[in-house]
Amino acid sequence: MIETNNIPQHIAIIMDGNGRWATERGQDRSFGHKAGVDAVRTITSECTRLGVKFLTLYTFSTENWSRPSLEDEIFMKNNVRFRVIGDLSRIPDNVRRKLHETEEHTAKNEKMTMVVALSYSSKLEMVNAIRNIAQEVKDGKMNVEDIDEKAVDERLWTNFMPDPELLIRTGGELRISNYLLWQIAYSELYFCDTYWPDFDEACLHKAIESYQSRQRRFGKTEAQVENEQ
Repeated sequence: MIETNNIPQHIAIIMDGNGRWATERGQDRSFGHKAGVDAVRTITSECTRLGVKFLTLYTFSTENWSRPSLEDEIFMKNNVRFRVIGDLSRIPDNVRRKLHETEEHTAKNEKMTMVVALSYSSKLEMVNAIRNIAQEVKDGKMNVEDIDEKAVDERLWTNFMPDPELLIRTGGELRISNYLLWQIAYSELYFCDTYWPDFDEACLHKAIESYQSRQRRFGKTEAQVENEQ
């Protein structure tokens, strides 16, 4: 059973397996991406119900994110704010316009923030942060001594939200795939074989139960954590 008083406030998910799910059913990969959107609806609604405050989704495809129906079916119905991170210059203009429109339309929603990482590279994100810091030092706006974790955090695309407590990857792969490398330093990792289109409320609950069964140490030893309690 899920402990309702220990729900991770930020869950990040690598949504993997759409293409393989479709291929195993003799369908085109686009069929899997459409089914994946249904899973997004399901998981967004359940995270909202559980009290999750931030849900960050990493997708390998931009398909379906320009669909008008997403706005009302996922965000407005659940009082969810939408944000997008990544190198948006690489996204088709029509998709980028729709994403920005959805951000503006949902800006006042406050129950949960759902963040989609599109055309996202964690290494590029960190390179951009380093370049910004270097430029500020060069311009005399920052001293080298001022560079710390907080300075980096503030210059990442994710600077508006806390680091994820739980990272889930569906689809059976056991790697991070250049996703939130800085932010998941102390996140709990959960991998499952379930393809994203089949990832439902029960699968989410299982991941959260796994998270709740662990002792979060943040680099400390088990004894140190227990002494602090």
